[in-house]
Amino acid sequence: MTAYLRLMLAAFFGFSLVAAIPAAYAAMDDLDELQGKLGNEWVIVKNDQRRNIKTWAKQEDGKRYRSFKVEAILDSTAEAGARVLLDAENYTKWYWEVFESKMLKQVSATEYYIYLKHRAPVSLPDRDVILHATVTLQKNPSDTLVLNVKAAPNYIPEQPPLIRMPAEDMIVQLTPLPNNKVKLYAEGYVDPGGRVPTWANNYIQRNAPYSILVGLLRMMTNDTYRKAKAPLPFKIYNSPNDPA
Repeated sequence: MTAYLRLMLAAFFGFSLVAAIPAAYAAMDDLDELQGKLGNEWVIVKNDQRRNIKTWAKQEDGKRYRSFKVEAILDSTAEAGARVLLDAENYTKWYWEVFESKMLKQVSATEYYIYLKHRAPVSLPDRDVILHATVTLQKNPSDTLVLNVKAAPNYIPEQPPLIRMPAEDMIVQLTPLPNNKVKLYAEGYVDPGGRVPTWANNYIQRNAPYSILVGLLRMMTNDTYRKAKAPLPFKIYNSPNDPA
């Protein structure tokens, strides 16, 4: 279990490919136990009461893989979350099995194209994905900041031997709460493209959403983001009590 926990804590919105994992650990993946329960209704996968993190899964009609949902109350702010999510060059520090990341283009203050490379299991090609992210701004202090992410596989040419991911789609919501807390809600779907062994896919879908949230929490509580003074491209309310 030590290796399992170490991988699980490796550092979000969706949901990528894990590095080599022995089949013995994959066999311990309890998502298989949920297979008979999964349908078009959400089934809880993890409930970490210490960190206030919950994750769910469901199998939607017409989709190759399971959708995910995550929810957490974090000791940070919406502003810190936005800073982490827009810092494309540093996704390698927290996002599940990302070994290269960069901003391809900032179209406007609220629209971005981000490029990620994900490690794949041994003997399988690594994956890459282009994320098209748009931000819906808050109008009032109690409003939710929304980041909508959809894969844009045709935005740049494919780069063999990398497999281009057709989907890493999610909606991320950051809602300010009193006392320097923020509610994070995310829901999405990932299709890694190509061939993925069942054990690897199960392990990823069981652990990636939770691990991304743990990584995001670590970054959001880091002073580099929590106390940053550099201006953001848009205004953010961090508390429902902020002046409008």
